[in-house]
Amino acid sequence: MATKVQTLIIGAGPAGLAVGGRLREMGCSFELIERTDKIAWSWHNHYDRLCLHTVKQLSHLPHLPFPDHYPLYVPREDLASYYESYASHFDIHPHFGQEAKAVRRVGDKWQVETGKGMVFEAEQVVVASGVNRVPFAPTWEGQEGFRGEIAHSRAYKNPGPYKSQRTLIIGMGNTGAELALDLSEHGVEVCISVRAAVNIVPRDLNGRPTQLTARQLAKLPFGIGDWLGTKIRSMVMGDLSKYGLRTSTMPPARQLRETGKTPVIDLGTVKQIKAGKIKILPDIKCFYKEGVETIDGQRHPFDKVILATGYRAKIEEFIHSIGPFLDKFGVPRAAVGDGDFDGLYFVGFDNYKLGGILGTIFTDSETIALDIRERAAAREPQNA
Repeated sequence: MATKVQTLIIGAGPAGLAVGGRLREMGCSFELIERTDKIAWSWHNHYDRLCLHTVKQLSHLPHLPFPDHYPLYVPREDLASYYESYASHFDIHPHFGQEAKAVRRVGDKWQVETGKGMVFEAEQVVVASGVNRVPFAPTWEGQEGFRGEIAHSRAYKNPGPYKSQRTLIIGMGNTGAELALDLSEHGVEVCISVRAAVNIVPRDLNGRPTQLTARQLAKLPFGIGDWLGTKIRSMVMGDLSKYGLRTSTMPPARQLRETGKTPVIDLGTVKQIKAGKIKILPDIKCFYKEGVETIDGQRHPFDKVILATGYRAKIEEFIHSIGPFLDKFGVPRAAVGDGDFDGLYFVGFDNYKLGGILGTIFTDSETIALDIRERAAAREPQNA
């Protein structure tokens, strides 16, 4: 027997909480399912040193700013505590251990089945499972014969297990850059394999968050903001080609707008690279017993390899026939479903804005909650 609900939210991370908080403020009922055993599971389990790269005034959830004593860049533990407090404040009680396994249209309703046998019949479903749902782990020739250890960055906590271990990080996004910094600052011999040109910007410039500067530059006409952003990047970072790093020709803000790929927010990694404490290697060709061979034919021995290769949303694994609604990056093309996907909502997938994913969650959750309220109001005369 299906449990009938007005709205079902899938995921108790910041995206699901944001929609839940807004719906609670509007007096709209909902249920929420979460595949793990806690609120904001990922933030409880990220690496120890992680802080937000976006400023706190642009990163909180709706209707509840961060506590005044929180620092400008909120640390992981404080953020996890804030999310738990948010759930308590808005009386959000997820069904834990319930992973959505099938979401399909049944008549004019949406049916959601979980892995533990719960079935919900909902007027609308909010998918807040996030872009980081499934770790992406590419493979290489010879990998099976490698004598060292290969792990995805999701498993990394701190430098402890890497002491005295020659370590390779594959991928230089924000995670790869920060893990390399963490390791190098603790005396670990570390290299980063970088496949393509990168965009690196400082987190702060002359005491001012670069995020705030970028938002001001974005208001300038005729591409002047992009031009200035490129000049600032060049002045601060200098020529990194001598260290093996190619700089993208695309302005950082434009890269974010057009590709959804966030520039690397530098917290000190570039300084360590220039000091020779982090070495840059080209793309990986294959593995051998003691290490990796890069595309230039050089062999490099390693004891441990960390795959900082990102994640995939893969909502097509549980939402029936969602393919036509996904863009070229495999994520929903809009926050509000239409046509065959009317009644479906997606939050926490759009990373194309200068406010970062949390800023997008803030704005998209409002769009979604307002639409849900309007749909509920439109049904009321029929239900009277």
